[in-house]
Amino acid sequence: MGESTLQSSSVLTPSWLSSVHRLLLMAALIILLGYLCVYVAYASNLIQFPFDYDQGEGFELVDTLLFSQGRWPYLDTEIYPFYSSNYPPLFHVMAAPFVWIFGPSYAYGRLLGFAGTLVTGGAIGCAVYRDGQHRLIALLSALAFLASNSIYHIGPLFRQHMTMVMFETLAVVVLAHANEIEDTGQRRRRLILGLALILAAGYTKQLAYATAIAALAFLFVRSPRRSVIYGAGFALAGAAIFLWINRSTDGQWWLQTISANVNTFYPDQTIGLFRLWFSLHGFLIVPAVLYVLYEFYFDRISIYALWWIAATTNAILSGKWGAGDSYFATTIAATCVLAGLFAARTLTGGWHFAANYLSRLLIDPLRRFSAPLARTGLILIPLLFIGYGRAVLHLPTDGPLFAPVAALLHITPNAHGTFYDSAREMDGSFSGGYADIGHLTTQADVEAGDRIVELIREADGPVLSEEAGFNLLAGKDVVTNPTQLLNLANNGLFEGAALLNMIETRAFELIVLRAQFYPVPILQAIGRRYRQSEAIEMNGFRYLILRPIDETMSLSR
Repeated sequence: MGESTLQSSSVLTPSWLSSVHRLLLMAALIILLGYLCVYVAYASNLIQFPFDYDQGEGFELVDTLLFSQGRWPYLDTEIYPFYSSNYPPLFHVMAAPFVWIFGPSYAYGRLLGFAGTLVTGGAIGCAVYRDGQHRLIALLSALAFLASNSIYHIGPLFRQHMTMVMFETLAVVVLAHANEIEDTGQRRRRLILGLALILAAGYTKQLAYATAIAALAFLFVRSPRRSVIYGAGFALAGAAIFLWINRSTDGQWWLQTISANVNTFYPDQTIGLFRLWFSLHGFLIVPAVLYVLYEFYFDRISIYALWWIAATTNAILSGKWGAGDSYFATTIAATCVLAGLFAARTLTGGWHFAANYLSRLLIDPLRRFSAPLARTGLILIPLLFIGYGRAVLHLPTDGPLFAPVAALLHITPNAHGTFYDSAREMDGSFSGGYADIGHLTTQADVEAGDRIVELIREADGPVLSEEAGFNLLAGKDVVTNPTQLLNLANNGLFEGAALLNMIETRAFELIVLRAQFYPVPILQAIGRRYRQSEAIEMNGFRYLILRPIDETMSLSR
């Protein structure tokens, strides 16, 4: 009473159609499992690589080393070694115990990031199965997350982003049905756990605030009084931690993680990345949007729908300097959940439409076609996952395992000469914000990195390297964090007199550049006082080795 339904009937489904449906689902499963194998191979290769793979990983390792020593990484960048972090602490705190056992290494940070994506995929599968009651669709939804080009290439990095997404996803899954629990004690524990996970996400990376907004909005819609009480506790806990860190760091926490992160916004980059996101994930985005509309007009709004809206809106920030496609990771997770729920409801006949003007206008006329629509769904749903698998195609093109597959699929490399990434075909006309990573490293890359380390080790004085890992392995001080200096300088918060003086007086025996992300005055000083002596190719990038200009030669000129 009070609602109309569109139900499928297995009795009316021809046996041949059921067979085709199963074959298509198996094809989708094989495709997405293939991407999982590619992902595992990439993660395994990257975990063993001893140098920076993505620019800035080494500074994440420095943060971890400082925490392992009981020190804050939020330091005064006007004082040698001019270093500071701009990220919250939790990811580095989680990795710190590994330092005590293994010493400085990229392996454990990358392993944590990779494991975080697996946990997130598992949480997505649990959410889809709990609400959709379809095991294979739940599995496909989890695998779809891991198959995304963006998740693939940032997942195994020594970065905190995917750990944030893990906490966000776990929080949303925990809170989804918390208010429906009748036992007061159990409900209280569930709500506290969910909000604690959101707090963990926020203190992993600031971007998690969008998930906090979505979760608190959902709790308010379900139970205003309860949401105010728990929301107040959540806010107090978050503020207390914030103030404690800020006081413990003499205000550097506020300066380095808040003030310095107001970066320049490039609308074209945001537009391009949204186009790229839809081009890669459109086969899942369309059903996700339809599911959101269904909940808004015919059912109770879920936390997943609010989460998707908040995360997608928050992805607008991908246009900031220093941002990129990683800012879509949370919305990709939410998309996989909603697309999975759409698919499960379609296959199980679980659509229920509240009796209102829209159902009378749009749904009731279709009731007589419910059987044909259900049969269409048997073909359409697996084709959505197969189409998605084709859209996100990424694969190494050499090696004994992947070369034959690439040849069979007629794939030629379009990234670093050894890798194919479908996003590269789209990104060229859309945006420059897609990360140029994802390929496998080689022994030649390791040897090139060893060569840079040896040059730094041979230097008598301090060395300024744009990537921290070389200095760590050479036993030298890690001097500054270039991207953080640039963040500060762009906001008028960095003078740099002491660092400039060291460069002008040629105090650095050697300078190693790659992306040249230092503030302009720093780069200009380097250009005046140093000259390139050689360039070393590693990991597809060119590392410039600079040495001081001889003073007498400079005067003669």
